[in-house]
Amino acid sequence: MSDKILLIDDDVELVEMIRDYLTQEGFEVGVAHEGKTGIREALKGLYAIVVVDVMMPGINGIEVLRRIRNESAMPIIMLTARGDDTDRILGLELGADDYVPKPCTARELTARIRAILRRVNVTNHSDYLEIVVGDLTFMPEQRQAKWRGKKVNLTSTEFSLLELLVRHAGQIVSKDALSEHAQGRKLMRFDRSIEVHISSIRQKLGSLNDGRSCIQTVIHKGYLLIKD
Repeated sequence: MSDKILLIDDDVELVEMIRDYLTQEGFEVGVAHEGKTGIREALKGLYAIVVVDVMMPGINGIEVLRRIRNESAMPIIMLTARGDDTDRILGLELGADDYVPKPCTARELTARIRAILRRVNVTNHSDYLEIVVGDLTFMPEQRQAKWRGKKVNLTSTEFSLLELLVRHAGQIVSKDALSEHAQGRKLMRFDRSIEVHISSIRQKLGSLNDGRSCIQTVIHKGYLLIKD
């Protein structure tokens, strides 16, 4: 599948501007101006990533995200109103890979798209070896993880976050390093995206025999994946 992008947004002028820019950058771009069509188009399996605006009439972006995520782990970026933390956090909790506050530039959105696609399109075969950390089996080539033999359904960003923790098991990994690796950007002030993603990963992995999460928070420093 080529890096084809689906834009779901009712702002026709903005979508045309973004589509023109992405096309100039070498991407194929599909467009849907309302939620129902966007969901149907996203689930055709033709797209590498979807960009969804939260504020749409009818089926809003949060519901679009929910319905796509129920059937697919494809990367999804949300366009949110600047300063609207409620939609932003809800979107991340429902499985969005990242968000971009509006108004945004086409260049900024393109940078976010490229950052996620770089992590999905892994080409370094030396990094493909399976890694086992306790009850967690991590399979980079398949972009899959198993907890006690059972597949864990991770989003693209969750997978990339877990990857960095796995490759540094037993060591503290800072939030900034996690954001750079999984989202391709520096962590902004008051940005809670990493906390929300880590919380989701913890829920999906389950607990150790003693009831603890295998991912521990180290106050003011970051996170640590328990090695033993």
